[in-house]
Amino acid sequence: MTCMKRKSFLTSIIPAALAGSSLSASLADKKPDCTIPPYLQKNDTIGITSPAGFITLDEIQPAIKKLHEWGYRVQIGKTIGKKDNSFGGTDKERKDDMQQMLDDKNIKAILCARGGYGSIRILDDLNFDQFRRHPKWIIGFSDITIFHNHIFQNFHIASIHSKMCNSFPDNWEAAEEVQKKSIESINDILSGKAISYTAPANKLNITGSATGKLIGGNLRTLENIAGSKSSPDTKNAILFVEDTGEYLYSIDRMFYNLL
Repeated sequence: MTCMKRKSFLTSIIPAALAGSSLSASLADKKPDCTIPPYLQKNDTIGITSPAGFITLDEIQPAIKKLHEWGYRVQIGKTIGKKDNSFGGTDKERKDDMQQMLDDKNIKAILCARGGYGSIRILDDLNFDQFRRHPKWIIGFSDITIFHNHIFQNFHIASIHSKMCNSFPDNWEAAEEVQKKSIESINDILSGKAISYTAPANKLNITGSATGKLIGGNLRTLENIAGSKSSPDTKNAILFVEDTGEYLYSIDRMFYNLL
């Protein structure tokens, strides 16, 4: 999650040879250093739109089912089922759908249906005035990194880096526990529950502790927006990155670009 609250990012790194060594992060109950959108209540509405890649209505059914189980209403955007090459509709269709959800006061959170590519093509045409007056949660990862960093850098509003509709399993019972836990954490954040994260230790970890704003997202996308008005200020921040399918030399090059 992008700066939900000031993070108390406590790292307790023990040499990898020792059992139970891990890196842990928790959200401390401190004064927020950014605007926190209102937490959701039962029967609140979550909008689903596709500002990047194409996705069908059938493909988002598992996500819709789970959102209903959590007690939320769902509003399906006009981009769902639309297709323009690899995009979820034309640039104008995706921009208009996202704009409608940003402006609709009845929509309390926007769940992006999938990533891929396309958000950068509509970002500068969006008007965030209404969103700034009435913040709401923006949810997603991958290409949605564009929105997370633009919103935080320019408006200092928190958002949620998490799985999207295309990550919800068709068969919940057969899904791996880590997948289910990751998806359930979306509801935890939306409802305002305390959150903590743990990760296995690595022998290259350095012992210590740190506190700061948690920012970042998809590594390739962060590289692409470097130097723009959407690029995050990393001073006194903890940088989180995710990516997949990249060569090691490409990852190295991207980090040197950010450095």
